[in-house]
Amino acid sequence: MRRSLGLLLAALALGPAGALAGGTEKEEVLFTRLRGRIEAIDASIDGVLGVFVKDLKTGRSLEVRPDETFPTASTIKVAVLYELYRQSAEGKVDLGEVTRPPLPRVRGGGVLQELGDRVSLTWRDLACLMLAFSDNEATNLLIRRLGMDSVNHRLDALAFTKTRLRRRMMDLEAARRGDENVSTPAELARLMVTLRDGQALDPALAKDLREVVALPRWDTLTSKPSFLSVIPEGVRVLEKSGELEGVRACVAVVELKTRPYVAAIMTTHLRRDADGDAVIREISSALWETFDRLDRASDLGRIISER
Repeated sequence: MRRSLGLLLAALALGPAGALAGGTEKEEVLFTRLRGRIEAIDASIDGVLGVFVKDLKTGRSLEVRPDETFPTASTIKVAVLYELYRQSAEGKVDLGEVTRPPLPRVRGGGVLQELGDRVSLTWRDLACLMLAFSDNEATNLLIRRLGMDSVNHRLDALAFTKTRLRRRMMDLEAARRGDENVSTPAELARLMVTLRDGQALDPALAKDLREVVALPRWDTLTSKPSFLSVIPEGVRVLEKSGELEGVRACVAVVELKTRPYVAAIMTTHLRRDADGDAVIREISSALWETFDRLDRASDLGRIISER
């Protein structure tokens, strides 16, 4: 009776989506403690936090406000990237076609804002700048080429009903009108898994898409706290982060060998922007410490390290 009650309490602590598939009671303990760490972080932040984490092996999820709508900041760029590759698959866009980015160019991040008027790049090159350097001008060029409505229609077709591209990057007038780019932690995580799986793409295109999303990030060269800053080199991570005043967001798939996981972390109404960066790092650290152990351990929890 006590054992059954303990399992029931653990399941309740994980929420309605926390049922374990193919795991063990020992994993229940680890995930209950992981949820406790995330809840403690939620209680400490002077702002609003949303989290959706899913174990891609078992299907178990941990959630904090998973269906609440948040500003996406630059994480919306993964939707633009997916539309680019879907239009490539449909023969509407040639990834290798060369274009010359016109002047003037929006600022606020990236590389193109610093380059001259003779630079020529392919659409794939622009996608790389958009993901690796969060280049706003590259993003806007891609949005104009693909069509904002096309991005949103694709999201509708995938049942991402709360994820919307409503404005180009650095369009402050649109933002003041309330035309903010938005998603929820649950949808943003599912969108990243869609990219990771290369849904509706042939194997070559799907592989290339994953390589673009996994490009090294410019912010890993700084000391700024980030989702990636706690993950060892050599671990493949598909990731996109974003920031606005009062907003920090990140979505990632961490490709561990046996326990890959997806995480979407979104914050808004931050009193201090740095707190959002710290929260994303703290949650990433908690996730890594749990999933890395599960990835390297036997069902009994024994870890045998190479010496």
